Amino acid sequence: MENIKPNEITAGVVGLGLMGCSITTCLLMAGHKVIAVAPIAVDLLHAERRIREHLVNALNHGLITEMPEHYFQQLVLTEDYALLEPCGLVIECTIEDIAIKKSVYEKIEAVVSTNAIVTSNTSAIPISMLQQETKHPERFFGLHWAEPSHTTRFLEIICGAKSEISKGEFLYALSHFWGKEPTLVRKDIRGFITNRLMYSMYREACYLVENGYATVEDVDRACRNNGGYWMTLVGVFGWMDLTGVAAYHTVMKDLLPTLNNQVTIPKLIDDIVKDGGRGISNGKGFYQYTPEEAKLWEETFTEFSYDIRQLALKYPADVVKKKLAALQETKE
Repeated sequence: MENIKPNEITAGVVGLGLMGCSITTCLLMAGHKVIAVAPIAVDLLHAERRIREHLVNALNHGLITEMPEHYFQQLVLTEDYALLEPCGLVIECTIEDIAIKKSVYEKIEAVVSTNAIVTSNTSAIPISMLQQETKHPERFFGLHWAEPSHTTRFLEIICGAKSEISKGEFLYALSHFWGKEPTLVRKDIRGFITNRLMYSMYREACYLVENGYATVEDVDRACRNNGGYWMTLVGVFGWMDLTGVAAYHTVMKDLLPTLNNQVTIPKLIDDIVKDGGRGISNGKGFYQYTPEEAKLWEETFTEFSYDIRQLALKYPADVVKKKLAALQETKE
């Protein structure tokens, strides 16, 4: 990892929606020069503002020391795919539509070197499936980010069936410069790791509300005050170890057969979407929001993302190993 220098790797981002803008910000903060391409021209209207806001917030919270203009000197916002030519890494951040992604990959591969790594920020489509739409599948990977990408520790690096593992290991090393505690998923599966875990929870949450066991508010309260309480410190296996793995074995025997396992979309969310609900963005979701409430929720989420980052950084994955090393030093 010591031989990797982000400032010597030009990175491309294709797609400048919410995540494309925060990914661009993350790469700029790490020292990359970034070529950010907007497949949809209208995205250029808000991309500069969003990225600037991210950088201002990052400066105010001590994540960076330079003014936003310093980073904008390393950023090109464009509609021209040809400007991706010098990129050693390109991240596609378009919508979850294979036909659209295929069109984007064709445009990317027409201009970048065969040595460039091409990735997708898909959260659901198997990487092995997307590889089939590329000329050089061995250099294609999934990079699954969490929003906001420039403050969260999360990143999944997913290998497809034809991915060259050494390139995945390079991405794993590089992502540490992005402030990540990454996971290298060496065997492709739909939804990867976090989405398979989280969507199981989403489905069970809908089941509990639809069948009258709890309200939307009850379920959210339970998540915030239980799972949300410990997940920043440890994952599911660490939590079971920490709190007594044998007890989970006992509970699983009787509980697992009762969990919901339907394969269709829950009616609760289906009704909302069919009625035009998009959540905060239009004020209609599992909760109803006034324009003022929606704006305040977005602002509060931004504030929270920085606060939770500071807490999380106090407890990295190797926190106990570091404490053991410190204890050993005092003994010596």
